[in-house]
Amino acid sequence: MSRESRPGAVLDNPVWAALDGPHRAFAETGPAGLAARYQAGVSPFAALADPEDPRAWADLAELAGPGQEVWVTGLPTPPAGWETLMSIPGVQLDGSAVRGKEEPEAVLLGPADVPEMLELVELTRPGPFGERTVELGTYLGIRRGGRLVAMSGERMRPPGWSEISAVCTHPDHRGEGLAGRLIRAVVAAVEERGDTAFLHAAAENTSAVGLYLSMGFTLRREPVFIGLRTPDTKA
Repeated sequence: MSRESRPGAVLDNPVWAALDGPHRAFAETGPAGLAARYQAGVSPFAALADPEDPRAWADLAELAGPGQEVWVTGLPTPPAGWETLMSIPGVQLDGSAVRGKEEPEAVLLGPADVPEMLELVELTRPGPFGERTVELGTYLGIRRGGRLVAMSGERMRPPGWSEISAVCTHPDHRGEGLAGRLIRAVVAAVEERGDTAFLHAAAENTSAVGLYLSMGFTLRREPVFIGLRTPDTKA
């Protein structure tokens, strides 16, 4: 079976598959069409059509500009001249076996809720979340006393798949099962569209990874999230 025909092969390069597919409207593309990134405020991630192709790296460098920070995921080896700023070992989990379930307490979140969402993200640090991230898919939250105390939603959308993301719960409400309930509610929205859920997490976040595994997610691969600085061609 070829790499391209393996089930879930698009998850090997999910950012590119999303930006070259369902999320094309959110993409900025390099002049050669070999690299792309999400628009500002949507997501910090960029991608290469083929991480082993030096032309794709050159295209990403031209797209981002000299001396700029970009984030990529997978197992790439940057060419000479690229500076690694941060490297975060991660896990990619397949949610094919996870069944969605509607959550009566969940409310749909939108642009008007972004200030509260950003406050919750700042407090809990679930991963990158910007002013426009809510535009990427369904985001659901739970409020208590009018305050947003938990949320989850969708980020990357490779064809046929959707990444569960921004899973976070206010410290005052942890242990109440809110994260699991919201994840299943988002999975239900993903299933209704005919897609399959997957997610990423930092490998060191063992409590979150343990929750996901207990829900039926299974380990697919172990990518690395890498913050890079493009070559400073003006030097």
